[in-house]
Amino acid sequence: MSAEDRRESVVRAAITEFARGGYHGTSTEAIAKRVGVSQPYLFRLFPNKQAMFLAASERCLVETRKVFMEAAEGLEGEEALHAMAAAYQRLIVDDADKLLMQMQMYAAIAAAEASGDREFGESVRRGWVRMWDEVHLVLGADQNETTTFLAYGMLINTLASLGFPADHRIWSGFYDSSKPVGPPAG
Repeated sequence: MSAEDRRESVVRAAITEFARGGYHGTSTEAIAKRVGVSQPYLFRLFPNKQAMFLAASERCLVETRKVFMEAAEGLEGEEALHAMAAAYQRLIVDDADKLLMQMQMYAAIAAAEASGDREFGESVRRGWVRMWDEVHLVLGADQNETTTFLAYGMLINTLASLGFPADHRIWSGFYDSSKPVGPPAG
């Protein structure tokens, strides 16, 4: 396997491990073990744990943006909005690690910044801005639509992360057809 293939394996393993254990609760040993490489080899691919975490975070955001853009391709307005919402629901149901990784990256960055390390979150903020900009364009550059769509997505992330089942009353507000996002399936 090439170094690039190994690097890709590390990013995928890092998403899984960080999603489950968070930044501080995940060891590089666990990531190396999941990939099937030694820790010294892992550090030939990435300079440190933070670089692995940021690569996993960036991948998570890139894949989320890709899901949105593919779902909205050729659509406009309300159709694009509903297509992106449905695609995101499928993503967080089918790949729970992506949802958990998102939540872990927000927590890790908030903790780092609370201790004075603002640099840690810069690449994630850039990724979020790219996502905002792409969604914003798809939704006709409507500030309110973009804000509402992403706000509902964050609420869904929170409720799903807390483990509310799809039939719980907490999701009832999502059933209104005028809302951009519905409850997660399953």
